[in-house]
Amino acid sequence: MREHVGEWPQAEENRVSGPKVLLVVGGGIAAYKSCELVRLIRKGGGDVTCVLTDGGSQFVTPMALAALSENKVYTSLFDLKNEVEMGHIQLSRQADLVVVCPATADLLAKMAAGIADDLATTLILATDKPVLAVPAMNVKMWLHDATRRNVAWLREAGVEVMEPDEGPMACGEFGPGRLPEPEIVWAEIAARFGIAADCEPQPDLLEALEPEDEVEAEARGGNALGSLLSSLIPRKTPRREPVDDAERAGEEAFANDDSAEEPHIEELPPEEEIGPDVVPDLAAPIMAKKGKAKAAPPTDVEALNHTVVTGAGDQLPEVLGQPAVQAAADPLEGQPAFDIDPDHRPLYGRHVLVTAGPTHEPIDPVRYIANRSSGKQGFAIAAAAAALGARVTLVAGPVNLPTPLGVDRIDVISAREMADAVKKALPADAAVMVAAVADWRSKEYAVEKMKKRGSAPPALLLTENPDILAQVAAGKQRPKLLVGFAAETEDVIENAKTKRKRKAADWIVANDVTAVDGKGVMGGDANAVHIVTGDGVEDLPEMPKNDVALALAERMAKALDTIDPRDA
Repeated sequence: MREHVGEWPQAEENRVSGPKVLLVVGGGIAAYKSCELVRLIRKGGGDVTCVLTDGGSQFVTPMALAALSENKVYTSLFDLKNEVEMGHIQLSRQADLVVVCPATADLLAKMAAGIADDLATTLILATDKPVLAVPAMNVKMWLHDATRRNVAWLREAGVEVMEPDEGPMACGEFGPGRLPEPEIVWAEIAARFGIAADCEPQPDLLEALEPEDEVEAEARGGNALGSLLSSLIPRKTPRREPVDDAERAGEEAFANDDSAEEPHIEELPPEEEIGPDVVPDLAAPIMAKKGKAKAAPPTDVEALNHTVVTGAGDQLPEVLGQPAVQAAADPLEGQPAFDIDPDHRPLYGRHVLVTAGPTHEPIDPVRYIANRSSGKQGFAIAAAAAALGARVTLVAGPVNLPTPLGVDRIDVISAREMADAVKKALPADAAVMVAAVADWRSKEYAVEKMKKRGSAPPALLLTENPDILAQVAAGKQRPKLLVGFAAETEDVIENAKTKRKRKAADWIVANDVTAVDGKGVMGGDANAVHIVTGDGVEDLPEMPKNDVALALAERMAKALDTIDPRDA
């Protein structure tokens, strides 16, 4: 769920009841989901009035929507009774939010062009309230340049257009264009009114492996009886039952019984008395002069995992017999060196957000799902943007790389943590999504290590992670320049073009990660990329990743000056 700014949530004192939603049901096979959406809005305390288009009435009936919403369903602009009172104007004014679900390609085109040829498009054009469109159409229609242009125009006009889901469609094709589940749409609506959505969509589960049988296979070297008993006898100690009053009274009686035998305590020999004439030897090595005490050296130098309190604050214990650690002669050692003129800072005053590295999706305490990524390219881009004067926020997955100079770093582990950190880091002038975010995570996390049992591996159920790039592209705080990365193994440029349209990104930087003779981009220090934009494709030859980062940062600076010129 995204954070929203502006006047979306209404103050409680200005809303005497739940939110009033005007639901426009477009014509498409996904229209049947609008009935479930009406039910969820009503369950959440909202009031729904439905407007059914001619196309929508081919899939759902006015009677069904009226029964679920408990309100009249409007279908015609030329209703004599209602239009005497200018009913379409009243409908558009009385609602707190107008939701178009499903929003077909035809509806989106009419909304973008300002066409008002039926009741639905007329009230959308006449409303002064926020509009939320939930697209649903064929994948080719969604990726068509005309639809992408219409969506961009609507977003510029202030219409909130959700990203469709990706998956199999009724037409048999696969890709983006599916209507999001009603629970997702209701969560978006609820967020605008500060309502907690008490429903969560059931994720699409992928069963990666065959499930195990209930009874384990016969143990090696054992027999059938032993295997059966091992499946019946619990492996863990059963939880202790609570003590009843009778048992507690018996324990107290035993504790108060004087006849109980007391345990034998062996007496220690008396200590040798020290006479008053005995003077301690202060020069002995066991004693230390005032202010000269030192921590004892550990037996294992590698076990230095604590600090001691000293007059200069908490310090590591002194290791006797070990040479002192010499500080690096160059304090910038390990940092990328960019030969930048201090006066040449084209990104000065800009905020650049960069994600880098992989994400780890835990299965159990020792195993996880991840994509391969060293994080070097993302860290280099963050360093280059900082060298050009930008304020850089780097959201980094689990990598072992030093933080570039002048960069604010946020460390995360999982995809959901990265999505949350990115949301909190916005707004930004530019966002460069370099991180190799894991596509899936395990639905169930095992708190203890999963053991091998028999010959069958355990069943692993997967669910999709949030699409961070698509969420940022569809968000209210979308950066002026949004750059995504694509690691491909075939049809690199074509796949990158498709991804740019599907994710609604401005640029996609694509590279071929296929290893040749055991050497590849993953973990290496060189890269060859293709910058795919709306104007074409620019190919950069193979070069060090630091040079790739500087080339991208310079092009980003020029693009931002074109998109958002600075005041002279």
